[in-house]
Amino acid sequence: MSRRGPRHFAKLAFALSDTDEPADNDLSLFREHIATATPGDELLTIWSHKLAEWDMLPTPAWTDTAPRTDERREAVYDRLAFDSGLRKILDVVVPVHKGPGPVTISREFQVWYTRELAANRSFYWKSYEGLLRRKGWSDTAVSALDEAAHAVVERLADPTRKDAYGARGLVVGYVQSGKTANFTGVTAKAIDAGYRLVIVLGGTLNLLRGQTQRRLDMELIGRENILGAADPDDPDALVGIDYQDDEDWPAKFVSFGARPSSLGAFDIERLTSRDKDYMSLERGISALEFEKPDRSRPLYDPANLYAARARVMVVKKNMSVLEKLVTDLKKFGPILGEIPALIIDDESDQASVNTTDPKKWEDGKVTRTAINGQISALLKLLPRAQYVGYTATPFANVFIDPGDEEDIFPRDFLISLPRPTGYMGVQDFHDLATVDGEGPGRAEATHVRGILDSTGDRLHEALDSFVLTGALKLYRADHGVPESQFRHHTMLVHESVRMVEHAELADRIRGLWSEAAYTGPAGHARLGALFSADFQTYLDDALPNPTAYSDLKKYVSRAHQLISRGGTPVIVVNGASERDYAQPDLDFDRTPNVWKILVGGTKLSRGFTVEGLTITYYRRTTQQADTLMQMGRWFGFRTGYRDLVRLYIGREETLGRSRNAKTVDLYEAFEAICRDEELFREELQRYAPLVDGRPQVTPAQIPPLVAQHLPWVKPSARNKMFNAELVELRSPGSWVEPTAYPETPELLAHNVECWEPVLASLSDTPVRLGVGNEPDYEARVGTVSHETLLRVLCDLRWSTPSQFSPHLEFLLRAGQQPAAIDDWFVISPLQSAARRREARVLGRGPFTPVRRTRRRGSLFGAISEPKHRPAALRIAGAVAAAAIEESARPRRGALVLYPVVESDLLLSPDGSVDPHDLVMAFAFVAPKSSVVPGRPLVRFRAIDSGRQDAVVIDRDDVRP
Repeated sequence: MSRRGPRHFAKLAFALSDTDEPADNDLSLFREHIATATPGDELLTIWSHKLAEWDMLPTPAWTDTAPRTDERREAVYDRLAFDSGLRKILDVVVPVHKGPGPVTISREFQVWYTRELAANRSFYWKSYEGLLRRKGWSDTAVSALDEAAHAVVERLADPTRKDAYGARGLVVGYVQSGKTANFTGVTAKAIDAGYRLVIVLGGTLNLLRGQTQRRLDMELIGRENILGAADPDDPDALVGIDYQDDEDWPAKFVSFGARPSSLGAFDIERLTSRDKDYMSLERGISALEFEKPDRSRPLYDPANLYAARARVMVVKKNMSVLEKLVTDLKKFGPILGEIPALIIDDESDQASVNTTDPKKWEDGKVTRTAINGQISALLKLLPRAQYVGYTATPFANVFIDPGDEEDIFPRDFLISLPRPTGYMGVQDFHDLATVDGEGPGRAEATHVRGILDSTGDRLHEALDSFVLTGALKLYRADHGVPESQFRHHTMLVHESVRMVEHAELADRIRGLWSEAAYTGPAGHARLGALFSADFQTYLDDALPNPTAYSDLKKYVSRAHQLISRGGTPVIVVNGASERDYAQPDLDFDRTPNVWKILVGGTKLSRGFTVEGLTITYYRRTTQQADTLMQMGRWFGFRTGYRDLVRLYIGREETLGRSRNAKTVDLYEAFEAICRDEELFREELQRYAPLVDGRPQVTPAQIPPLVAQHLPWVKPSARNKMFNAELVELRSPGSWVEPTAYPETPELLAHNVECWEPVLASLSDTPVRLGVGNEPDYEARVGTVSHETLLRVLCDLRWSTPSQFSPHLEFLLRAGQQPAAIDDWFVISPLQSAARRREARVLGRGPFTPVRRTRRRGSLFGAISEPKHRPAALRIAGAVAAAAIEESARPRRGALVLYPVVESDLLLSPDGSVDPHDLVMAFAFVAPKSSVVPGRPLVRFRAIDSGRQDAVVIDRDDVRP
């Protein structure tokens, strides 16, 4: 049923049954069973698995409905021939998961990895899938991973193809969001499909490499492949075999019941182990001598490929290690050209990217950094190698020169993974929908504690919070929450990159700890006050919580004891030597309980997962956006204690020295980066749908999309420019909000003057606008023709013209099409009475200017208010709402005007605001009629028209 899709259930059940005649109540019994089934019921579990799988299939042959929709589920029910009663029951017990799936930007590719092939060759994937379910993954989560991993593997080259091709791809996740699970799934599917050499580049530290090795061994490679021919009951035979000292061995390591080769599958041979990075091929060249039943044919021929063992190695991103691997592989000669290989690069924007300056290359010959050079050498040695990078900060990879065929630019595909269920990310710490002047939103109030000059450094308070949250975890474990969720409890302190300062800070923390008297009256009084003033307000009512601090006292003593165990509450994590990381309390896999305060710098970011992280104290400044984002260790999964998470972060930190020093808000800096990344993901999602079966955007066209939103990192920063210029962004039914307004008084006044005909169209009497249950608001409204608005927009000036020009091009082209846009409904919202200060603009009004702040250079943050959007979206036809039908027209757009000031509002005696002090901001929603259905939403042009096919061109070839 899975390969051909859902089929008529009653007929299929009858065909497979042993009875001569089907009972009339067969479906009635089935319906009754499903309706009364309890969680864990075997039949309900099977149907939950199948419905989730069918719901999420991207492009099944048996329906053209979109995945993750009610329409898809109805198509499934129709094919199963279920009646309405059974449908309603299943909708309740197995609801449709409508969350987003992976977003894929891809070149066209040759289809080979079909669902049928994946089902036929699925030994290791089925094993991994079963392990995830036993770990408690939901059907939705497993199906989502299946979907994302399948999307990667189907874009790799067919391992049996005759001509060698190496695909290059990039998978973008979130910081600490479970990317390892995805590449484990990809590895399982790839080796099932025929890839026989897998090289995982697993971080720059032995600790990180060992964590990745252990994860793959435990969840994919399995007991039997680790043991090989060794008898698990013979102690002598187990000498030198991994994990004999691991508390999770063998119970938590996947088992197949016997050697896979004896079960009709194939074995996996590990070329590295938990404690041993790649040193050399221990058995010499024979380690990569693949078995060939038919030696007259190449390894990639199906007659040989599917019988061969797979080889897997997890290698540290280290120059000497990779150089040794490359040197050994060179000994094999032409046979390497027969091996379908997969290279997975974890944290692919770290060390892997070539950062040499092209201006210093001699005679135009590419000079590579050490790690990048070795990866390039690997790819040349293995012509059938597929490269897939994984990262949460993709911009360094996106801006790799795609014209360098030997580099790792993701020329074939880029896949953006959805935010996982239960993940605590940017939306949990930043209220992205709030605007200036509204004060902290719910997320900030719950989790963020600012460090300002007026608050002092709050380090003592952060330590108190660490002890208090430890006590709350112990209380919950004592009242029914699984204790495994609180195995580790950690605090991260990150102030500086300098090791000397780490040591000083650790000493200071030890001093505060010894003086804190946590188990004495003073300590309890302080913790009790913190509990009442902070934590008690934000506790999750769905979890067991104490009603008063007195209920926590005994748990405070236990938390203090666990944190102090070993004589110190602090671990310093830094250093250039591996010895600095060989501390038992840094090994979250092997140490039963890590309850510690971790002090460090860079090594506490990139790939290092701080398990149980609850309190973060962060004050380090940096101007590197991706570096700053990777410091966000407070993102991740916090099951059972997400309401206890606190971020103490510098809001007035000094960046730079002497005359160049300035004060920065690190919380705002994180928010700006997060907004950029969310915009990037939204752009990918918008242009991912195929048009006439072809991609709207290829990976090589992504950099121009990114550049308009990220002015701090441009493709032209290197001595190459992308030979693609973003010309037009079509946005029917979407809210578009420019933010790149000019800064000089003269240009501000010029823009205000441009808006005069639109201001003249506004009514004198305000009206109230609202949609459904959304809050309504007062506004002055009017209507202008499309031609009038175009004249205004064409004359506006911008600080970054490229930000708005693609949108203007869209509106200009819409004006050239018949029956596209007739007119625009103009809305000028008036502020609520509590915040209202009225002003006249160019003699018209009144208006109520809002105060906003530029967040990224000349760019503003959010200008609009969320409550203003529904009315505009309805008027433009993007959503339905009866309340404002009289203002809606089929070919009418909506324009929302925001007079903005950047400091206190100053009025002249007649109540007017000086145009030199006013930013006339706006947002718009174009009607659906503005774009012909089926046309791409994005349009590019070649910068050098004589080189249409070139992805990049030299800067010298382009006129300034």
